[in-house]
Amino acid sequence: MFRRNYIVLICLFCLLNVKVSGQTVNQSNILKIKWVDKLKGDFSFKNQWSYPEGIYKNDFGQLVCDGFCPSELDSMIDETGKIFKDSISAYYAIVDTTHLTHTIESVAKVWEWAGTNFIEVVQKSKDTVYAYTLNNVSTHSSLELMIVGDDCKADVLLLSITGVENSVGFTTGYIIIDRKFWQKGIMKAKFEFRREDFFDSIVNKNFYWKGKIFATIKK
Repeated sequence: MFRRNYIVLICLFCLLNVKVSGQTVNQSNILKIKWVDKLKGDFSFKNQWSYPEGIYKNDFGQLVCDGFCPSELDSMIDETGKIFKDSISAYYAIVDTTHLTHTIESVAKVWEWAGTNFIEVVQKSKDTVYAYTLNNVSTHSSLELMIVGDDCKADVLLLSITGVENSVGFTTGYIIIDRKFWQKGIMKAKFEFRREDFFDSIVNKNFYWKGKIFATIKK
């Protein structure tokens, strides 16, 4: 959490056309937002959902934890993996089986990326919104958006399981946001970000991330 907040603070001081203590910061890697009153397209992904990471149905139709699970769960299941009948309430008091609504649909060519269904969008101040996609077991690169007024800075942050950290900013592309939904506290957007002058031996030079967002802006 400290690392995430530290990165947010750094991003805030790297935006184009943003006044900080009366001075204008460096103008680079910023895209102008296109605001529309009605953003068309298929946003049906917002009706889909997933269980939290590590939750699956066992052979008995029960939702169980698989992976990094609290040790106290071990005594609540038998040798076949079935939850004991008298332990069901206690088991689900520990295991989160919430239906998580999908908030992003995208494709990308970046480091260690296998897909993500979730993006968090947070109101940092009156005219500043910060958004970032959630990593999972297979995806370790996060799309980070810093929106200030009509400007958007888009970056990829890699937090590899190998301990490697890296980041790169997108320099071309677009983002379109539905103004009416934004005013209602919802980010409905289409985007495509690219960095074609960036060479990486793993993803080559076609570094991109594109997709659609439909997410509540958290206060």
